[in-house]
Amino acid sequence: MRLKTKLVLAFTALTFAVVLVLCLVFLGELLRQRISQTGDSNDVLVREVTLSTRQALVSGLREHPPADNSDEAFQSAVANAIRGYQPLADEMNAIVRYSPPVQDVTVTGIHGVVLSSTDPTLLDQQFPYRSPFSRISGGGVLEQARAVFGRPQVLDVTLPLDRNGQPFLTIHLGVRSTFLRSSYAPWLKAAVIFALVALAACVLIAALLSSLALHPIERINQQLEQLMLANSSTPLIEGPRDQPDAVVRASQSIAKLGEKIRTTEQIYSALQTNLNQMLETLRDGVILFTADRRAVMVSEAVEGFLGRDRDAILGNTAEDIFQRGSVLGQAVRDCFAMHTNLIEEPVVLEDGREAKVSLQFIHGEQTGSGERLGALLTLHDAHSAKQLEQEIEVSRRLAAIGRLTAGVGHEVKNPINAMVVHLELLRSKLAEATDASAQKHVDILAQEMQRLDRVVQTLADFSRPIDLRLYDYDLREIVRKVGALTAESFSHQKITLVEELPPTPLMVLVDAEMLQQAVLNIVLNGAQAMPAGGTLRIVLDRNDGDARLRIMDEGVGIPTELLPKVFDLYFTTKPKGSGIGLAMTYRMLQLHGGSIDVMSNTNQNAPDHGSTFTILLPLSHGVPGERSRV
Repeated sequence: MRLKTKLVLAFTALTFAVVLVLCLVFLGELLRQRISQTGDSNDVLVREVTLSTRQALVSGLREHPPADNSDEAFQSAVANAIRGYQPLADEMNAIVRYSPPVQDVTVTGIHGVVLSSTDPTLLDQQFPYRSPFSRISGGGVLEQARAVFGRPQVLDVTLPLDRNGQPFLTIHLGVRSTFLRSSYAPWLKAAVIFALVALAACVLIAALLSSLALHPIERINQQLEQLMLANSSTPLIEGPRDQPDAVVRASQSIAKLGEKIRTTEQIYSALQTNLNQMLETLRDGVILFTADRRAVMVSEAVEGFLGRDRDAILGNTAEDIFQRGSVLGQAVRDCFAMHTNLIEEPVVLEDGREAKVSLQFIHGEQTGSGERLGALLTLHDAHSAKQLEQEIEVSRRLAAIGRLTAGVGHEVKNPINAMVVHLELLRSKLAEATDASAQKHVDILAQEMQRLDRVVQTLADFSRPIDLRLYDYDLREIVRKVGALTAESFSHQKITLVEELPPTPLMVLVDAEMLQQAVLNIVLNGAQAMPAGGTLRIVLDRNDGDARLRIMDEGVGIPTELLPKVFDLYFTTKPKGSGIGLAMTYRMLQLHGGSIDVMSNTNQNAPDHGSTFTILLPLSHGVPGERSRV
């Protein structure tokens, strides 16, 4: 065996041993840190659930205290308070949904019986035994490795809730060991790659040490090749190592490297031009800051928000651009000082306009320390957006009024035609007939004129401006009042009214009496569609930023071709209907900034036969109190 080979093997074995020891130490320390971090985050989560549990107990026991002083009554009241407090269930479900290591969250009683859990199969069951997470976090490296890479299991993080010095409730967080394994896999891969790189370096060093001499030009050539291949997956020089002349190889490498630099500059210049054109077309103001808070990119719209030329903004720091004397400047400087993101924060500009400002810090994806690369500031003109929405709403209302006016014109035309015909007959008969004969036509004219008067009066009532008395009102109360008003009549009509209401209030800014009349019109319309009785359901829930009210009947339904006319004035399918109720309902909801839609199925054999009216009203987040709008 040659000495060169022996040196290579010796250096390789030594490096392999050192790297192996370092990798084991690295893996053990990484595992310990990971388990410690998971334990800290789990402690925070279990304390949050404990706080919500305390709130559930305070709220539930205050509203529904124990029936007597016995422990059984107290435990029953506690169970009801825990299960009836929706915010607790929402928080538990949110933890499971957004915290990958958590499998379930459970609240157990004094005897270990599950009172509430994100796993519905555990309810009212004895909580199963699980290995405590604290035993793993406080154990040695081998024990931690067995827990993470051994048989999959659920580790238990617990926190008791005491009463009179004794635990009577326990909060459990189930942590999956498979999460620790999956999170450790990338680092394990990195450690293996590190070992392989170290072995390759050892072989290279041994080969270099075994060589008699190294030519400087060869080292320079190798550095040039590495520089060219740093950001390229394919070689830029065809077979450079087949070229025996090192000088020629270095010259070729330099030429290719210069060509690559020129191409990169051209791409960057084109990208910069396209980016500037895009920024000029944006209506929102955009400012990009570097890590030292200097503005390196400013859109043209920023000038309208700050009242300064963007060339004067470029290169300045955030402290120079935004002064503390303004609301916008104070908000932006505070976020930079505290390194916190700002999401669509409403502010008032110096010219009185309302804007929404967002500031998001940009972090490096490749740096394990989470190094901050800069920040992106956006300014959105909320006033212009709101004004555009109002203009669209006015257009929608004008279109609806035009549609209704067309129906009124048709209704006015028929009485006028009848009056003209009978007037001509009256004119001819008065000259040659008796008064009794002519009186018949006079009576008809009088009746038609009265009908025309009613039509015109209805149009006037429908078009008259309405003064709204707007309150922040719980929409559930309006539904309950409508149910109370119709309860007696529905009992005689064999109609069952089912109300499905959310447990929490849905506040809307409405004229309560007017909205109650609008809902009552739809409910009565649904009842009239069920002459043989049936079930009429009122379902109230939240739909994004709106309150959604659905009224579903089991009636005969509305033909598809008639659905576009349902809300037209004077349109009705009932023999004695006036065609005004649903049109007025449509107008009332428009005045409240809401909308109404209808779907219907006329197939009586279908499970969803009947009509469904859907009302959407924007939610209000203000404090209940009187406010007015005309």
